[in-house]
Amino acid sequence: MTAGLVISAPASGVGKTTLTLALARAFSDRGLKVQCFKNGPDYIDPAFHVAATVRASVNLDSWAMDRPTIKQLVGRGADADLVLAEGSMGLFDGVAVRGVSGTGATADIAEMMGWPVLLVIDPSGQAQTAAAVAAGLRDFRAGVRVAGVVINRVGSSRHEQLLRQAFADSGIAVFGALPRHAEISMPRRHLGLVQAEEQAHIGCLIGEAARLVNVHVDLDAVLQAASHGTPQPSVHGLNVDPPGQRIALARDGAFSFVYPHILDRWRDAGAEIATFSPLSDEGPDESSDVCWLPGGYPELHAGRLAANARFRSALRAFADTRAVHGECGGYMVLGAAMTDSKGARHEMVGLLGLETSFAERRMHLGYRLAELSAPIPGHRPGARLRGHEFHYSTIIAQPDPPLAVVRDATGAIVEETGSRRRHATGTFFHLIAEER
Repeated sequence: MTAGLVISAPASGVGKTTLTLALARAFSDRGLKVQCFKNGPDYIDPAFHVAATVRASVNLDSWAMDRPTIKQLVGRGADADLVLAEGSMGLFDGVAVRGVSGTGATADIAEMMGWPVLLVIDPSGQAQTAAAVAAGLRDFRAGVRVAGVVINRVGSSRHEQLLRQAFADSGIAVFGALPRHAEISMPRRHLGLVQAEEQAHIGCLIGEAARLVNVHVDLDAVLQAASHGTPQPSVHGLNVDPPGQRIALARDGAFSFVYPHILDRWRDAGAEIATFSPLSDEGPDESSDVCWLPGGYPELHAGRLAANARFRSALRAFADTRAVHGECGGYMVLGAAMTDSKGARHEMVGLLGLETSFAERRMHLGYRLAELSAPIPGHRPGARLRGHEFHYSTIIAQPDPPLAVVRDATGAIVEETGSRRRHATGTFFHLIAEER
């Protein structure tokens, strides 16, 4: 069974992604097969994992996925030498109400899979207290084992000495300490990290981070700490059915937010995927029986999408006879209009009446449970879909019949119900799995 580690931290912004990428590349450079995973609903980090390992990375989510699904997805690392699962937020951070198999916390995955945790600790503005924080994380939940720490952003040799002594006194292994002046980090954007494909020098950045950990981290000790206790993968499949036999999938810089496990499930079920680029003024493949527009950053390209008459007319013609579904950004593009951050209004495809605006940013973030009032491709009326919503748009108008009753993780009803009109449907949430 493959050895595994979970890379986590007390909070966001301390360097989990950077360390995960650096370790993945460093071990890959040693000739090891490294399989990465990402805890929670995140599109960006798995793409960076691919850049570091040249292996597909998928999301594991205890709120939206049952244990058989998670174990089945983990099975893709069966031929790897090492699994690195990158956490989200702080180690124990999840939602208040338990979902299918947990709260979405990184700790759920660590306990479920038997992987020990490597903590990234940022001691900025403190010294010995950093060890107290790590000790608290170590002792907080039975079943979650902390293997040790990597200290990130150390201010000086004296600072490092104080930290190492405090961790030693607490019985916590220190695998390495990264100096503050040598920090390597990934650039950020308003919805999180910039997409990997947008970074021309991403390989160089990851390579430099790998060189840094080679100097400052005991890689042999990290590898030895990885646990071989990973359970055998489940034979059960993921609860997501393909929306059609041949799927026209929008795929470019404006439409890139689709979970890798969703595409894998579609292909495993025998579906074909034909990609097209709305930004290049392309329409959906005519031989397809359904069209799917995922989320992404269409608001950054609203003017260009509005001007691409061939794309808009081809999509309208496709929707005359076949189903078209949009998620988040894709849903907004299926709508009547979108106002960008500068206040300019752009006409969209018009298959739905939805109007959205980014002129006044308002964050919509969190898990969603939707009970469908009408079908969407691949899912029947009454189906309970678990997903995640993350965007900054404001609804100006949503005049079409609601697609679903949508609730947040606490069970409260939200206004982002989605819409339906003839063959077109759309949701603000991104599908993760159907509850069955």
